[in-house]
Amino acid sequence: MPTQKKENDQPGLAQVQFLTVAEVAAMMRVSKMTVYRLVHSGELPAVRVGKSFRVPEKAVHDYLHNAYFNAG
Repeated sequence: MPTQKKENDQPGLAQVQFLTVAEVAAMMRVSKMTVYRLVHSGELPAVRVGKSFRVPEKAVHDYLHNAYFNAG
């Protein structure tokens, strides 16, 4: 018998890869403070785990994708 899905279940939540602030900073080649500023401003979504933040990897890719602009 198949299990019923609850309304608040998000698809694929088990597959979400979370990154630390240091990993995001290395990926974006910016300082950790810059990542903290993006998180606190709401530009980069994050989850608070204890005293630290974890950022979904897809959120970093989405942020970078939307940050591109045509300079020429």
